[in-house]
Amino acid sequence: MAVLEDAEQEQLPPKKKAQSEEDKRRKKIVPGSLMKALMRPGGGESTPSEGDQVIYHCTVRTLDGFVVESSRSEYGGKGIPIRHVLGKSKLLLGLLEGIPTMLKGEVAMFKMKPQMHYGEEDCPVRVPSSFPKDDELHFEIELIDFSKVKVVSDDLGVLKKVIKEGQGWESPREPYEVKAWISAKTGDGKLLLSHTEGEPYFFTFGKSEVPKGLETGIGTMAREEKAVIYVTSQYLTESPLMPVVEGHEEVQFEVELVHFIQVRDMLGDGRLIKRRLRDGKGEFPMDCPLHDSLLHVHYKGSLLNEEKTVFYDTRVDNNGQPLEFCSGEGLVPEGFEMCVRLMLPEEIALVTCPPDYAYDKFPRPTNVPEGAHVQWEIELLGFEMPKDWTGMTFQGIMDEAEKIRVTGNRLFKEGKFELAKTKYEKVLREFNHVNPQTDEDGKVFSDTRNLLHLNVAACLLKLGECRKSIEACNKVLDANPAHVKGLYRRGMAYMAAGDFGEARNDFEMMMKVDKLSEPDATAALTKLKRMEQEAEKKVRKQFKGLFDKKPGEIAEVKTEDTSGDQTQDPITEKEINDVQESSDCNESEGSLDGAAHAPQMGWLYHFWSTGRRLFSAQGLQKSTIFFLLVAAISIVILQLTNSMPAVAA
Repeated sequence: MAVLEDAEQEQLPPKKKAQSEEDKRRKKIVPGSLMKALMRPGGGESTPSEGDQVIYHCTVRTLDGFVVESSRSEYGGKGIPIRHVLGKSKLLLGLLEGIPTMLKGEVAMFKMKPQMHYGEEDCPVRVPSSFPKDDELHFEIELIDFSKVKVVSDDLGVLKKVIKEGQGWESPREPYEVKAWISAKTGDGKLLLSHTEGEPYFFTFGKSEVPKGLETGIGTMAREEKAVIYVTSQYLTESPLMPVVEGHEEVQFEVELVHFIQVRDMLGDGRLIKRRLRDGKGEFPMDCPLHDSLLHVHYKGSLLNEEKTVFYDTRVDNNGQPLEFCSGEGLVPEGFEMCVRLMLPEEIALVTCPPDYAYDKFPRPTNVPEGAHVQWEIELLGFEMPKDWTGMTFQGIMDEAEKIRVTGNRLFKEGKFELAKTKYEKVLREFNHVNPQTDEDGKVFSDTRNLLHLNVAACLLKLGECRKSIEACNKVLDANPAHVKGLYRRGMAYMAAGDFGEARNDFEMMMKVDKLSEPDATAALTKLKRMEQEAEKKVRKQFKGLFDKKPGEIAEVKTEDTSGDQTQDPITEKEINDVQESSDCNESEGSLDGAAHAPQMGWLYHFWSTGRRLFSAQGLQKSTIFFLLVAAISIVILQLTNSMPAVAA
């Protein structure tokens, strides 16, 4: 059956390419509607093709020689050649078919029936006023030039013709600093400006210091590239380079991109700026230390005060030795590391950094005041990438994994939970490509992977991500439901999330599967009971007024600010690879039962729905909530009964 299906598929005709609008229009051409007469031969062998920009003069005459319109000045035109991009610009059908047959410099006369020019049904080109669109006409075309161009704007308002290819692939963008030779002229060749001598024109990209269309075109250029950028009037915005050009539909800029300085707004708010002072070796960003690496840098740090006070210089204060550090371990200020990761070897960069990314959250040098903005001049001497695990032995891979895990443990003990989590997750990603070959290796691999998942869970718990911590534990318990450490850590996550019942189940399961874990499980259950009691006390205190009011009065429920009541258990050496207890997780609101599926419980149901959410916020489960609600309702009914007048028998 499969063979028959394959044979049928082979017999199916290939899918036809969807027809373009130009192809559909060409089908309208009938023999004799378009005739060509060569008036002057052109040069070369190539003719224009789709995507080429064609530059030509056009003169339209009636069959008796009367000039209807022309681009030439001698016939009343502006003297500016017409520019179109084949396949992009809207052209008369006769020109769409005729121009691709011409050579550069050729002059030809095309005799067109009305349906080949403006008399075409649904002609995409607007008919000039008083144009004889129903007459047979002569179109004299001189093809001045044609070449490939880059369409920079979809409306063809900005085009670029490359004269000389540049170096590399990087192009300037906001807020890069650019140096370029620039000259500008009108379509008829009149020179408007020239910055081709002395110093190249300097501007900051994105600051409107050159016309919008010119800047957009330069944004597609590489270093040392030379190009002509065609800009129509709507993109000729006012700028320091040149005033708005009146009376010109288009300006042609000849640009040579001398150099640009990479400037990066690292945070997007202008506070952390990296400015490249000297280019490095290699291609950006492929040759940057994007991944955690051993880095070698020289740097000079100074305050952003009037004196630019230098507070540290490796060449002076470190006996001329560079600073060596491993990225991804929080060993340097965050802003410093962010910028170094985007440097090339031998590059020099100037970094301006705000205090919260400098030394306000990092051990501050004695001569750097609190809240100080700083500036670092950094030279990346080189870096050493982490070892590639491809081709390594299993033992070699496990040794490398252990080094990274130990680093993660150190970061955890230092309270750098996000960095520690990144280290553990890095090894877990690499483990996706590891295949142990023996049972013994498989057990070592499985144990290490489980340990890493549980360490990720501990980090998530410290970061307040209780639900994600539970998910990380499940990756271990789904494969081994009796994993004691997994049960213990998930129980702690459930307890922090307020799911006391689930937590109790995990701690009790611990004691069933491993008697040696009974002391830890018992201690956890004791803590769980204490937290339940504290949560119930809080709720009773908040609802105390409900029972103190007289019949007919409404008691207001007061909420208590518990934001300061957060418990942080100390990190012990014993628990660094076990559970890191934490109560600083807020329970994320789970999905509630939909009203459409809820049983009808009368007035009690409406109170239950509201009360459930309120009690759950205090960490109470359904059984406790229901008990308190029933007790409260019973007291209210009793009070109402006692207040009713006696009825005579």
